[in-house]
Amino acid sequence: MRPFINAIMKLRASRSLLLAVALGVGASACATGGGAASTEGGSAGTGGTAGGGTTAPQAAWPVKTREHVDLWLHGYAMLTEDTAKVPLYRRNYRSQMQVAKNQQNTNTQLDANRTQLVARLRTNPNLANTQFIALYFGSWEDMKVAAGHFLESEGDPRRARDQAIQGVIAFLAGNFPNAADREWFRLFMVSLDDESTRFYHNYWLQQNRSRTSIVDALNTQWQQTYYPKFRRFLMGTQQAAGDMIVSLPIGGEGRTVGASPTSVGSRSSIVAVTYPESEAIEAIYVFAHEVVGTIMNGVINDNTTPAQQREGLGQQYGTDGLVIGGAILLQRIAPELADGYARYYLRVAGRPVPSGDPQPALRAAFPLPDNFRTAFLRQLDIVLGGI
Repeated sequence: MRPFINAIMKLRASRSLLLAVALGVGASACATGGGAASTEGGSAGTGGTAGGGTTAPQAAWPVKTREHVDLWLHGYAMLTEDTAKVPLYRRNYRSQMQVAKNQQNTNTQLDANRTQLVARLRTNPNLANTQFIALYFGSWEDMKVAAGHFLESEGDPRRARDQAIQGVIAFLAGNFPNAADREWFRLFMVSLDDESTRFYHNYWLQQNRSRTSIVDALNTQWQQTYYPKFRRFLMGTQQAAGDMIVSLPIGGEGRTVGASPTSVGSRSSIVAVTYPESEAIEAIYVFAHEVVGTIMNGVINDNTTPAQQREGLGQQYGTDGLVIGGAILLQRIAPELADGYARYYLRVAGRPVPSGDPQPALRAAFPLPDNFRTAFLRQLDIVLGGI
């Protein structure tokens, strides 16, 4: 996805929006008070409080929730036939959500417009990449305001007088470049707004209330035990600071917006991971899977030819590489998590989970050529300083 621009912060100031986003960053698919998960834009646990009261000092990688991110990804999940080796969404997510809506006898514009929305996704598969857009915004209201400017201008930044708004329009135009795509975006926004009002907002709040203890456990494990173990790797891969967003639709395949200089000179990443139902450590498994992309993606690119890329081997190696890369990283920095990680990704992929050592089964399920593995290990040694 194209780099975002500092204009979002200017738009925030000039229109009193709450665009709390990581600015100037590039998105990449590898395809974060009382401990209660907060509503829009808030942190969970040590990162903040739902009520907006006194907070602890900001951690380098706080755990957060974002309702608009979940709503956006929920919309894609409801439109997608998820057949990926590592599913893009939580396994059986769409059927579970449909059951929940049926129990409430709820139909929304997302249901009514599904056929039309799916048809355009099939015509232009590149629209699937726009699932990252929500990570750049601070709330659903911010997204609606930005969409309004974009659609009113028909995707032409020159039709806006305000330079900040021009930047937002240009960003969205890079993702929805023609009239048919803009119409899809408009219909998707309208459909999601209705989905939120009639169903998803209340569902999201209920799920966050029911998972308070899980978020508390995740905060404790992450901030006190595992962030210190990840810290050297994160520093060495230009991921020194960021947000870990726990997201209800996500399973083993997270979403990452990579680190890049922001308008205030800091470096920040956003990694969206699974929102665990019972085992808090699963979020850290997915975090490991995501952050190794800073090394593994380069390894894949360096070791695949253009012809192999056209044949889809780059994507295949990327899927296998991230899973295996995450396992290798944990074996180095937190070996007590390595077997649990292996069992988790075997389950995610629908593979049998052995009662004994799961590592051979993981390597068999996600085969990575020896030269890829060797190159990854070499880079990992450099990042970790040979430890």
